[in-house]
Amino acid sequence: MEQTISEKIKLLEDKYAQMGQDLPSYLDGLLLSNYLTYWDYVQVDTLLTLQNPKTDFPDELIFIIYHQITELYFKLCLHELNQIANNGTKMESNGKNGGWNEQIKVGFLTERINRINRYFESLTHSFEIMVDGMEREQFLRYRMALLPASGFQSAQYRKIEMVCTDFINLVDKEVRANYINTSAPVEELFPFIYWNKGATELATGKKTLTLQQFEKKYGADFIALAKAHQHSNVWQKYKSLSPSDQQNTALVNALKQLDINVNINWPLMHYKSAVRYLQHGSGDAAATGGTNWQKYLPPRFQKRIFYPEIWTEQEIEDWGKGWVETHVFKS
Repeated sequence: MEQTISEKIKLLEDKYAQMGQDLPSYLDGLLLSNYLTYWDYVQVDTLLTLQNPKTDFPDELIFIIYHQITELYFKLCLHELNQIANNGTKMESNGKNGGWNEQIKVGFLTERINRINRYFESLTHSFEIMVDGMEREQFLRYRMALLPASGFQSAQYRKIEMVCTDFINLVDKEVRANYINTSAPVEELFPFIYWNKGATELATGKKTLTLQQFEKKYGADFIALAKAHQHSNVWQKYKSLSPSDQQNTALVNALKQLDINVNINWPLMHYKSAVRYLQHGSGDAAATGGTNWQKYLPPRFQKRIFYPEIWTEQEIEDWGKGWVETHVFKS
């Protein structure tokens, strides 16, 4: 039954009394406050000041805005992953859960993973803005003003990876086998993280300035995040479910789709963009920051898989190949 006005007022009195506050004072404030507007709530005016091109090429604005949109979607992904890590609770200042059930529920886990899948699919489906939505000649010119910055330096994307899976699955595949059955700490594994190969100078094999800057700013934060989620990443939450819940078809399919979205579709859309803008007859141009995009982006080279236990050996062997054949070389 709908509550009466007097009942709602009583509930408000109780709410503010628990905080030692006075309801009439809050009501006075409500009477004096202005109506909320869309532009103030969404901070539109501030938002539209955050695009600051470094050159006069018109298409650079497209480049900036799409990357900003990407980072906002990544923030949404991390918002969902934080809920998964905390079993749907909001962490209090003392570090304890807010009071919900400590055991994560299969329906909750499935829905949050599906939300992340929708975010990534929205980004992937809109990536034509980057692939076909800019003039190649403009991009090849203004990109030189962006050095050594690179999309490689998206810390939120790296955080998504670290909260989705056990850290060992992010270790370069060439050394992963040496640690697969060990209890090596994150600090020992971190120097072998897969992305290091993508930010080495093509000629010398040394770390690019892009990678040096990235590690200096975020390295310690990444290690701390990975350690904090050793027992609360998505895979560990899945393993905490009962054997019957682990066989839930909707959940397994959601996990597989997450693996595909993050580790195949998203990097390969970047690969398609790199082919469009950087590959040409006289030789391939290096990406901004000097990243080795030819070897770094294709999933079939990295074999980065969040949940190898739920894939068949043949699926792992063919990881990413079908997408390349369909969307890059036949486009």
